[in-house]
Amino acid sequence: MTNGKAVRPATPWPSGAVSEESLRELVEARRITEIMLALSDMQGRLKGKVFSAPVFLERMTRGAEMCSYLLAADTDMNLPEGFELTGWAQGFGDFLVAPDLGTARVLPTRPGTVIVIGGPVQRDGTPVEVDPRHMLRTQLDRMRELGYEVQVGVESEFVLLSAGDSGLVPAWSKNLDYALDLPPVATSFARHLSGALADAGIRYEAFKTEGVPGQAELTFPYGDALGACDDYALFRLLARDVAGHDDLLPAFMAAPETGTGSGLHLHLSLWNEHGDPGFDHHRAQDLPPLMKHAIAGLISLLPHLAPLYWPTVNSYKRLRPHSFAPTRFNWGIDHRGCAVRVTGHGPGARLEIRLAGSDANAYLALAAYIAAMAHGIEEKLEPRSACEGDAYQDTSAIPVYADLADALQHFEHSTAAQSLLGENVVGHYAHAARAELDWHRSHVTDTERLRGIR
Repeated sequence: MTNGKAVRPATPWPSGAVSEESLRELVEARRITEIMLALSDMQGRLKGKVFSAPVFLERMTRGAEMCSYLLAADTDMNLPEGFELTGWAQGFGDFLVAPDLGTARVLPTRPGTVIVIGGPVQRDGTPVEVDPRHMLRTQLDRMRELGYEVQVGVESEFVLLSAGDSGLVPAWSKNLDYALDLPPVATSFARHLSGALADAGIRYEAFKTEGVPGQAELTFPYGDALGACDDYALFRLLARDVAGHDDLLPAFMAAPETGTGSGLHLHLSLWNEHGDPGFDHHRAQDLPPLMKHAIAGLISLLPHLAPLYWPTVNSYKRLRPHSFAPTRFNWGIDHRGCAVRVTGHGPGARLEIRLAGSDANAYLALAAYIAAMAHGIEEKLEPRSACEGDAYQDTSAIPVYADLADALQHFEHSTAAQSLLGENVVGHYAHAARAELDWHRSHVTDTERLRGIR
């Protein structure tokens, strides 16, 4: 410190991805002093422990114990009873979180710290079946058995909030869709976020403000499916840290305000073992059979898997007509009103799945999408006709669910869901959905008070 101000080290802090060998060297040189070991909870948030770096490398590279309730707690870290994985009947025991050292990255918002994403395993070393990251790995392996690798691009919408006289309010009050003359608060956040992502070694394509107050979107380039979800999970952590410097809070909710919807749009394509694009086409009339089978699988199976990509009561409040969020399980060519949009050209052709909201866990949503696509490919399903008119008036397509209770009923009793995911996985996430519903049924909201107190 000099005159009360922090002085940057003569040697810059390390940045980006860190190999295991480099990590050991940095720890020995005391340039890395802490290692965070994290896993994705059901809500898609990174949770875990912060270890002394030397201790982690001495004793924790095979795994560290954490309470199994991390995969049962709700968004407020409450502990609903009734999960087979954990609870008072099981004594809230630990599982071992095994680090994937290939995910090690410098955490730029906390100098001297590296974060590593891991996955929980049982005492015998088998993965915990309901771990979101393991669920995605399972479906990627299934697609790989069919001869295809999955590439994914992520579009994340979120709303930046600031403290106002009446509580948290959008950080700006106007429609700034595609605006380049941004208010200082948006410019500052974008600049700080860009720097943090670069220092963490996470590439992004573009930042833009959206059409409702406070809303922004960040898009990520195409890449490996698991890596894309790892980067997205870390982005959510960094976004919260960065926003705090500007006294902002990012809201990753599907409907953070009445009339506002934030989506998590995932762009998917399949590539064969020779590195050739499986969705390559140049005319909408000539979609390749592989793409047609994938679309048919999505349209026919995703109604059975909704709690994996619409997990909260709030998820369904985004699904409104003419809102750019789908209200029917349909598909179309470059059609933003559909659940599945065929977009791109030639080798860049892909499927944009527009179902999930900002509250979705990317690992779970993507696992559901890939499972549905794989089923369509295996069974050589053929899709119904593409929507060519107003997607919100497409009465030939199945409507989306009115609420979580409706979606839960179709999920937990679905033989298709159990076949694709396994009975234990369906039971676990069905119980999580019931717990979410029970919480809302027992709490009075501000809206109820406003309407009821006269």
